[in-house]
Amino acid sequence: MTRTLNLNDGPAFLALMKRYVMDYCNSHDQAVTESIMAPDYTLRMGDHLVSGRDTAYFDATRKQMNQFPGLVLTVHEIWTSGERLAMRFTEHGASLRHNGACAAWSGIGLYKWNGEQLTYNSVEQDYFSRARQLKNGAPNPVDHPAIAPWDGAPLAPDAAAEASVRAWLDSGALARTQDVFCDDAWTGVDTGEVLDQAGIVINDLFSCGLHVAFHATQYGRVRGDFDAANAGRNGKLHMAGIVHLESGCVAGGRIIRNRLDLQRDLAAAAP
Repeated sequence: MTRTLNLNDGPAFLALMKRYVMDYCNSHDQAVTESIMAPDYTLRMGDHLVSGRDTAYFDATRKQMNQFPGLVLTVHEIWTSGERLAMRFTEHGASLRHNGACAAWSGIGLYKWNGEQLTYNSVEQDYFSRARQLKNGAPNPVDHPAIAPWDGAPLAPDAAAEASVRAWLDSGALARTQDVFCDDAWTGVDTGEVLDQAGIVINDLFSCGLHVAFHATQYGRVRGDFDAANAGRNGKLHMAGIVHLESGCVAGGRIIRNRLDLQRDLAAAAP
């Protein structure tokens, strides 16, 4: 029987995520996943589904930990309603595959749990930026950490906030809204719009008060400032975001777009 989760479960969800970050991600101890994650734990990134805690997920994360043996995850913001949780973070470290070159790349994850263990995560990480940093040897700075990530109060869902964000996403304004930073634009990099939006599919969306998290897939024509050789071709761009509302409007936030998968799709389909 499925357990009904609510605000009262928020502190326990935060405590579980603390174990996930501190005892697993930052200690690289995969043995603790047996208590933190359900056996059928599933991660979605782009078009990829990695399902099975002890099989596909274990193998995928071990490869990253082997490449970045000193990998650290820093939490910047975290929100929960007790039922769902969204977290913005940066992973950073030195790559053995790149002669010790360092990189810091951001991510946003949207988590589900069953009241005891994590069951699902829709996440995007800025591997496009990571590849650039590892190539040019100039790592991004790490954004400031959340002051007390594990002590925040859970916030009830807000249907009006969710409706506002759905309308905002449909409008195509996600890369043109003041104080909403895509990818690593907060560092001063010009990340552009990437696609001229023709449509968008919202894969997941929930709110914690006036903080709304989403995972979406944007469709449209490739802009020349992203890829001049493929400008005008149709493409799709997966993304995850956390935005904040004021007076019913999106007033700020962060979005991580899967530019690397788009780039690879374009290269694979090139004549």
